[in-house]
Amino acid sequence: MSSTTSDAVAARAPAMSAGKRLRSIFSGSVGNLVEWYDWYVYSAFSLYFAHAFFPEGDQTTQLLNTSAIFAVGFLMRPLGGWLLGTFADRRGRKAALLLSVFMMSLGSLIIGLTPSYQHIGMAAPVLLIVARLLQGLSIGGEYGTSATYLSEMAPRESRGFWSSIQYVTLVAGQLIALALLMVLQQFVLTPEQLHSWGWRIPFLIGALLAVIAVLIRRSMDETASFKKTKPLESPLRTLLRHPRQVLTVIGLTMGGTLAFYTYTTYMQKYLVNSVGMSKDDATSVSTAALFVYALLQPVFGALSDRIGRRPLLIGFGVLGSLLTYPILSTLKEAHDWWQAFGLIMVALVIVSGYTSINAVVKAELFPTEIRAIGVGLPYALALSVFGGTAEYVALWFKKIGHEDYFYWYVTACIACSLLVYIGMRDTRRHSRIVED
Repeated sequence: MSSTTSDAVAARAPAMSAGKRLRSIFSGSVGNLVEWYDWYVYSAFSLYFAHAFFPEGDQTTQLLNTSAIFAVGFLMRPLGGWLLGTFADRRGRKAALLLSVFMMSLGSLIIGLTPSYQHIGMAAPVLLIVARLLQGLSIGGEYGTSATYLSEMAPRESRGFWSSIQYVTLVAGQLIALALLMVLQQFVLTPEQLHSWGWRIPFLIGALLAVIAVLIRRSMDETASFKKTKPLESPLRTLLRHPRQVLTVIGLTMGGTLAFYTYTTYMQKYLVNSVGMSKDDATSVSTAALFVYALLQPVFGALSDRIGRRPLLIGFGVLGSLLTYPILSTLKEAHDWWQAFGLIMVALVIVSGYTSINAVVKAELFPTEIRAIGVGLPYALALSVFGGTAEYVALWFKKIGHEDYFYWYVTACIACSLLVYIGMRDTRRHSRIVED
């Protein structure tokens, strides 16, 4: 069945009630939040567990090791985008979302229960790699399927607003991970206890929350777009017939994902390892900035419903290209809490022009029968190359004594994405998602 025909059939389906839409969006979003919490706990607590999985060494070397495994997890995301994206386009968005959250739970459980390097030697980092590969497979499929699900569930006139919930839950997952770290740091455990065994707590909590998310997602409705579309035998083969859209997703992602991971997951380490802030202050600055950042996503998403997606992307591209180096170089000299918070917030406001709408932009590029794999696979490829390696590249430049090279690297990637934003059509006006 052609994409035009299948979308036309979906368009004639009975309209879904507003209540059902909201319940389904909520169910999908809760699972998304739990998955991203599980994913980001690794980064938030790596300052405390790096020594447990690797031999003794200086802090930068141990962080390089954990960041390398963080990047390795990203290598599985294209495979997850392909396999779970194909599964979502054949068996349904709901089935794929249930599978992805189960795999994430298993990965967290492995990390939380693995003995230290001192007890089992090289088996410790090997198990850590296995767990992160499993989680990378999970999150690689989660992104594309979740973006597709939320975009298909949302009504056309407010699709930007509702699809921005994906990054609200994404950031909220990271925020909860950091908030838990703050609570453990300041109210529950001593630094020695956190380094010794307390870092295991968030991984075990994540495994339990994922089980709860599975139960919630079982009540989700399948999207009308999928139910009225005949699944393809080979979604990947069909996807390859859309090279322009695939390259567009890769190009618009590279700068945005690198900027996002620079100012979110890497920023906590940057404040400690380069700026010289205490771990407690770095955690509180990151948590406060992420909280405000999460609130900005629906605002920018709603704005895109009024003025279009392309102006927001171009705004991010222009400001990101001009201000990345000044922000990061000034931040390195900032030893005041409020100054650091202000500079990070300026950066995150700029990045919101990309993060708030990138999911819906990608979903609007593809027809229904290849939408999940179309969003997930090329996005995951770009993410693995640029977002997943952000921490490692930054720490490597620091180790060789040229940390400012990383600032120029981020700037160059954003500038490349800007060229894509300028050349692409506005997907709000040329969407492949029909009203169901």
